[in-house]
Amino acid sequence: MSEPSAKKDDRPIVWFDIDNTLYSASTKISQAMGQRIHAYFLTLGLDDDAASELHHRYYTQYGLALRGLTRHHQIDPIDFDRKCDGSLPLEDMIFPSESLRQLFLDIDRSKFRVWALTNAYRTHAERVLKILNLTDQIDGLVFCDYAEPNFVCKPEPAFYEQALKVANISDPTLCYFIDDNKSNVLAAKQLGWGRCVHFCEHGLESVEGGKKLVINNSDVGSSEIVSVTNLEELRSVWPEVFKQ
Repeated sequence: MSEPSAKKDDRPIVWFDIDNTLYSASTKISQAMGQRIHAYFLTLGLDDDAASELHHRYYTQYGLALRGLTRHHQIDPIDFDRKCDGSLPLEDMIFPSESLRQLFLDIDRSKFRVWALTNAYRTHAERVLKILNLTDQIDGLVFCDYAEPNFVCKPEPAFYEQALKVANISDPTLCYFIDDNKSNVLAAKQLGWGRCVHFCEHGLESVEGGKKLVINNSDVGSSEIVSVTNLEELRSVWPEVFKQ
């Protein structure tokens, strides 16, 4: 689920999702991942259409295809991770960004902590942060612990509640959060997380469960959620977070 619990710290936390947030969906990583997950569903003995339908259904119902696989099929989630996330040629698909690193450097660390909150397993999350040259800018990491039976993930309330415990923060209004999945953002908002932002790259598409879906579907949820198309916009949305 996470790194060891943090020591008592009264600073608010800025939570960043990782995939399709710290890098653009134009990298096509989600499509490459979708192909690998589809191939994994085929190993269940399904034909193409049935595999696509089940993949899509699990992704829609649980927020993570693997969540459905572990609930309804006898699969090894670590094996799944190795064959799907672990086989991605990430070093050829994403690269460090000076502007992104500067955005993190400009966060006022005297007033705020910075954590990552991801549905990926730890190995994938750490790999992405290392490639993006952001490892030293992340104070803590909360991830889906595939090694745990009945693990939880975004947008399940239990995932956010465990995140607060791990980060040793009792007041959810002290949480800032950005994610490319609007359902994940809405779930955090409904749990009282203070300043939630939807990262929405208009027009980009992702393949989930063998079906094309518009990323960050604006049909989901509430007009109260602030949207940005570029992470640089956080400087205006969350001005208090950055050094003056």
